[in-house]
Amino acid sequence: MALSLCAGLRIILIMNKLEAFGHIAAMAIRGELVFPTSVNAALRVQLALDDPDCPIDKAISLVLAEPTLAARTVAISNSAMFARAGAPVVTNVRGAIMRIGYQNLFALAAAMVVRQFGSKLIDPALRVKAEKLWDHTIAVAALARLIARDVTGVNEDTALFAGIVHEVGGFYLLSRADEFPGLLEEDPENWHSASEEIITREVMRKLCIPEPVADAIEGLRDAFMSIPPDTLLDTLLLANLLTPVRSPLQEAERELPPHSESAIDLFIDAERLQVLLKQAHDNAAEMSAALLV
Repeated sequence: MALSLCAGLRIILIMNKLEAFGHIAAMAIRGELVFPTSVNAALRVQLALDDPDCPIDKAISLVLAEPTLAARTVAISNSAMFARAGAPVVTNVRGAIMRIGYQNLFALAAAMVVRQFGSKLIDPALRVKAEKLWDHTIAVAALARLIARDVTGVNEDTALFAGIVHEVGGFYLLSRADEFPGLLEEDPENWHSASEEIITREVMRKLCIPEPVADAIEGLRDAFMSIPPDTLLDTLLLANLLTPVRSPLQEAERELPPHSESAIDLFIDAERLQVLLKQAHDNAAEMSAALLV
C-alpha cells in the first residue's frame, strides 16, 4: 500500500514537472517571462549599457541611479582583478567605469540580474540551491577568464561575462520553483531537455546576451572540446570541467570526452592547472565580496 502510494506520488511529481516545464517554455516562446522587480531594475541598466556608444556621463548616471550597482562597481574596480599593484584606490563611479570598462560594467549588471533571480525564494532548500549555483557561477567565470588569457586566447572580458551568465536559465527556473513544486527535483529519466533549452534561449534573448556568447552557452550541453581549445565554447567547457565547485543543478558529473584528459595535459600541465585553480579561487572570492557590497 505504502509502495503504491509512493509510486503514485512520484507519477504526480513527474507529471507536474513535465507540465511545469512545458508551461514555462510556452510562456518563454510567447515572450511572457516573469522577472522579479529587482531584476527588472538591473535589467534596465544592462539594456542601456548594451549600446557601445553610450556616453560616459549617461553610464555614470545610470549606475548612480542604482546605489547597489554603484557600490559594487567601485568595489570591483579596486579588486586585484582590475587594480594593478600600486594603483591608486578608486573612490568614485567615473573612475571605476574608466578602470573596468563598459564590457565589464555590462557583466557586472548581468551579475546583479543573475544574483537577483534567487533573492525572493521562499523555500529554504531552494535558497540553498541558489547560493550553491551562484558559487558555481562565480567560480566558472573567474576560471574562464584565466583560461581565456592563458590557454584559448579568446577575449578575457568576454569569457568572464559568459561565465557569469552561463547558468542564467537555471537561475530563472529556480526563481519559478516556488510556484512549481518538484520543478528542479532530480529525475534524469524524465528530464525535459528541449524545454530547458527553449527557456534558457529565451531568457538570454530577454537579457540581450550577445549571440556569440549565447551560442557558446547553448553549445555546452553536447559540447566537444576542440584540439587545440581556441573558442569561447572551449573556454566555458574547460572552466566547467576543471572547477571544483559543481553546479547543484547538474544531474550527474559532466564527464570529459574520450582522451580529453591527455589532450588537456598538452595545454595545461598539472602544475599550471593548480596555479590557475588557486588564482581563480582567489579572484572568485574577491568578485563575490565586491558583489555583496
